[in-house]
Amino acid sequence: MSNKWVTAAIAAVSFCISGCATEAPKKLAPPVRINQDPYPSTYHRYPGAVTAILGATVFDGEGGRVDNGTVVLADGVVQAVGGPDTPIPAGAYQIDGAGKYVTPGVIDVHSHLGDYPSPGTQSQSDGNEATSPVRPEVWAEHSVWPQDPGFSRALMNGGITTLQILPGSANLFGGRSVTLKNVPARTMQGMKFPGAPYGLKMACGENPKRVYGSKGQMPQTRMGNIAVTRATWIKAQAYKRKWDKYNKIGGDMPERDLAMDTLMGVLNGQILVHNHCYRADEMAIMLDVAKEFGYKITAFHHAVEAYKIADLLAANGTCAAMWADWWGFKMEAYDGIKENIPLVDKAGACAIVHSDDPNGIQRLNQEAAKALADGRRMGLNISEEHAWTWLSYNPAKALGIADKTGSLKAGKMADVVLWNANPFSTYARPERVWIDGALMYFSGNPHLRPVSDFELGQPGEGDVK
Repeated sequence: MSNKWVTAAIAAVSFCISGCATEAPKKLAPPVRINQDPYPSTYHRYPGAVTAILGATVFDGEGGRVDNGTVVLADGVVQAVGGPDTPIPAGAYQIDGAGKYVTPGVIDVHSHLGDYPSPGTQSQSDGNEATSPVRPEVWAEHSVWPQDPGFSRALMNGGITTLQILPGSANLFGGRSVTLKNVPARTMQGMKFPGAPYGLKMACGENPKRVYGSKGQMPQTRMGNIAVTRATWIKAQAYKRKWDKYNKIGGDMPERDLAMDTLMGVLNGQILVHNHCYRADEMAIMLDVAKEFGYKITAFHHAVEAYKIADLLAANGTCAAMWADWWGFKMEAYDGIKENIPLVDKAGACAIVHSDDPNGIQRLNQEAAKALADGRRMGLNISEEHAWTWLSYNPAKALGIADKTGSLKAGKMADVVLWNANPFSTYARPERVWIDGALMYFSGNPHLRPVSDFELGQPGEGDVK
């Protein structure tokens, strides 16, 4: 071959190599962002007046107390909390609080109002999607009936200003919870607490194995509970890896799975786990499961044996939401003691009083009073102002809203209750309840009693003059 052809061949090869080296890689389609808030809150605070409560005993919700205190509410927030020298804005509506008590609004972390509303009929029983032990795709908010009369009863009788609505405990993965402001609204979204993170209801113990064992399905045992739970988290981790890769480099979007969307939200730290669990050994196992798969349990609910592992709860930063003395109604609730709440508190863990009941939610202050008395009888020096953390600040922490509500601190939402007596007294009742600085209930004014549309149609109800 002549030198001329050799030279030409080398040039052609060089051109090919050069062209291949500089060819642009195939571009991947940029990732499509999923709307993580398809049912956004439409809540708007009701109008309120600048208000000053004077001369009351104040529990600030974080363990502080002010005697002969002053609380100022303005523009929907707590403006000031202090002694009798606290400045009062000009034109403020002043309330004499002498002999009375002011607290943050009560927060119930475990309620089914709206999902199991009154009247309690089968047609309105919407809290358990008991068709599979794994149902994280369902959202409690899609069952909430805003007309449930229980909401107003909780406000008027219990001073409840915020509450978490959870699915039931038939399933290992029961679905998403929602946090609501306890205000009248036409829709669930009108009650939805702005910016509150979602929760995931999980369950262990008797309920899932009873519900599905009776159907001849898995799980039928406690070991079956854990096996199904672990297998589900393995699927969730694989789903998350696909989406992490897609969100990083784009390309073809993975197929969506609503159940796995929720669990991926947990693994990403965006959704908080609320775990129905009674026995200490099972709570300890669930803490290990959480470590295995890289998520955190925000709170164990019911937690009848929390006193046995209070140190583990404190070490893991996990709250225990408990009853004062509700126990023994099934085997896993058998080993309860009245000192459960104060013992968990003494260990430095996050102790919460919750209801899980449409009647109990109307007297959570009394439930806390029983726990306080039981703790004192065993020699624990617990102040009243500290015990109020079980009803407001600790629940707010468990719901991820402690930066917004749960205590009487300047700049926080003015969710406030004025009690006609010491709220740890059996005879105490809310005299007035504010939500975001709006007076939603006043015992002395029949016009300030929320009445739902459902009640307006009932004889003897809603006949406010």
